[in-house]
Amino acid sequence: MPGSRVLAVGHHQPPGVLTNHDLATMVETDDAWIRSRVGIRTRHIAGPDETVDAMAAQAAAKALASSGVPPEDIDLVLVATCTATGRSPNTAARVAATLGLAAPATMDINVVCSGFTHALATADHAIRAGSASRALVIGAEKFTAVADWTDRTTCVLVGDGAGAAVVTASEEPMIGPVLWGSVPEMGHAVRIEGEPARFAQEGQTVYRWATTQLPAIARQVCERSGITPADLAGVVLHQANLRIIEPVARKIGAVNAVVARDVVDSGNTSAASVPLALSKLVERREIAAGDPVLLFAFGGNLSYAGQIIHCP
Repeated sequence: MPGSRVLAVGHHQPPGVLTNHDLATMVETDDAWIRSRVGIRTRHIAGPDETVDAMAAQAAAKALASSGVPPEDIDLVLVATCTATGRSPNTAARVAATLGLAAPATMDINVVCSGFTHALATADHAIRAGSASRALVIGAEKFTAVADWTDRTTCVLVGDGAGAAVVTASEEPMIGPVLWGSVPEMGHAVRIEGEPARFAQEGQTVYRWATTQLPAIARQVCERSGITPADLAGVVLHQANLRIIEPVARKIGAVNAVVARDVVDSGNTSAASVPLALSKLVERREIAAGDPVLLFAFGGNLSYAGQIIHCP
């Protein structure tokens, strides 16, 4: 069976920016409180007419342009999102129509914050099985649309954006085996429920679980690919909270890796956070092409998924 690889990446963020000082005029909070607890300075905010599929298409178009793959050669589109409002056609189909793709399979994947790493694994599996050869894998969210702007513990977290990857068949596997799972009995810790839907979480529960349980799981991801943490060139964790990212990266043992800290400028963009952060690292050339990078995401449903990829 062939392997697969990430050929190129791209990202898009809406131009609107909400600072901590802006938030202080909306809810009882201040810049020092936010930065000390979650490390966020700013977040990008989509306007009323900026949809999830539009952001997804812009990120995907950049990834396609960078890859050199003609749009008509894409035969699979996967979009990870939990905030798209249109159910049919789904977000992936809307993206395919916008980009003028020929006749791809189109699927949305909702695993909330770990959606992109689940979708990337799904594309890898499809290519290995021979049912696809070139895929667009996208994480896109309008997370601010489900924010409770009266809750200072959650509204300070959220941001909007999209990240995308072009994945193609490869003679050598350059996307490692996925390690994925969930903690169903703790699904209540992160929720998007109600009418209208609103994001809520048990922050301390998530923090304790993430900082104590995830490092060992992430090390297992490395073991499955035959990579020691010290050999990693990059670590891209779900950009939920800087106070989670930094201790988890340290406990993994990735002492030589560039650690993505895009949460500082983008906030928590749910399924968009991993591809968005990865694309920025690649754009700034902070990781060399071919170097091993750990992608690992966690969150809603207390689901998690991770894999090692070779940097495009």
